[in-house]
Amino acid sequence: MYFPQLEQGRLLRRYKRFLADIELDNGEQLTIHCPNTGSMLNCMREGGQVWFSRSNDPKRKLPGTWEISETPQGRLACINTGRANALVEEALRAGVIHELAGFTALKREVAYGEERSRVDFRLEFADGPAYVEVKSVTLGYPETAVAAFPDAVTQRGAKHLRELAALARQGIRAVQLYCVNLTGIEAVRPADEIDFAYANALRAAMADGVEVLAYGVRLDSQQIVIDRPLPVLLNS
Repeated sequence: MYFPQLEQGRLLRRYKRFLADIELDNGEQLTIHCPNTGSMLNCMREGGQVWFSRSNDPKRKLPGTWEISETPQGRLACINTGRANALVEEALRAGVIHELAGFTALKREVAYGEERSRVDFRLEFADGPAYVEVKSVTLGYPETAVAAFPDAVTQRGAKHLRELAALARQGIRAVQLYCVNLTGIEAVRPADEIDFAYANALRAAMADGVEVLAYGVRLDSQQIVIDRPLPVLLNS
């Protein structure tokens, strides 16, 4: 996936969750949209480099959207969580996610489950459907190449795992897919230290038959591409 042409700046602050003040090399200061509802723990720093896309839409209140952040560890993180599903769809259609290759049809945002959820993808196979929930991972730590999810307490994420587990118990294929949008990562794990309930829900879902997959990316200021599977460390 290619980004629209990105401009570079320096982060001054992120605030009110959806706003970020940045400074360009020429000294111009802008307020741009931050398309990330999480805490963004360890994936931004004041004074760090950011890359953003500009909008020429006169109806928009803000002139740009934050896309990439330099982390305190010197990694790059794609913090625009809205890109994760499109990125995964691109990889699915290209056959990059080997465990999910061979589907005959793909539908997005399909309603399902007892808790009235919407799954990111429903894939049709000759032997039945697979329901795939995608989570974007950007939380890294210093001195380790293991990323973690979530970066904040997520009751919604635990709900999705319960829904997937209910499918798996019925014999329907259910998949939790972590899209690790962070460079320099070799594995991913549940963040027990942030949301122990979610971590336990993940382990319970896997015990019920939910498949847990993770894929890493190649990322720079021009493109982001899912390019490799990563191990999921459930007991770390």
